[in-house]
Amino acid sequence: MKKILILNGPNLNLLGVREKGIYGDQSFETYFEQLQDKYAVLDLHYFQSNSEGAIIDKLHEVGFSFDGVILNAGAYTHTSVAIADAIAAINTPVVEVHISNVHQREEFRHHSFLSKNCKGVILGFGLDSYRLGLESFLNG
Repeated sequence: MKKILILNGPNLNLLGVREKGIYGDQSFETYFEQLQDKYAVLDLHYFQSNSEGAIIDKLHEVGFSFDGVILNAGAYTHTSVAIADAIAAINTPVVEVHISNVHQREEFRHHSFLSKNCKGVILGFGLDSYRLGLESFLNG
């Protein structure tokens, strides 16, 4: 059974209550339960932090023993060389995901420091971006 971590960054703990026009009205915890039911063939884990260091620590913790990471680093995507370096330093493949299409948003969101170190990038499909990321580990 493949072990996959879904790792969410800053402000994603507020899914379901923040900017519903962009992020929808479902909490991530509820969505994660749905993913666990749908993907019983995977050993799914979830971690969220608003702290850059905690995200890096979690990547280091699972980066040599898990089969994959689905990472939505939130705003750190556009600012964190340190998270990009952590992804490059580990063996576990990482798929970068975003709920919104960042290219339809403010220009500063158009650049990702993380993408070049990731297996792939999925964006703009709402919470379904996470499911698509999981599919990439089932099929690849």
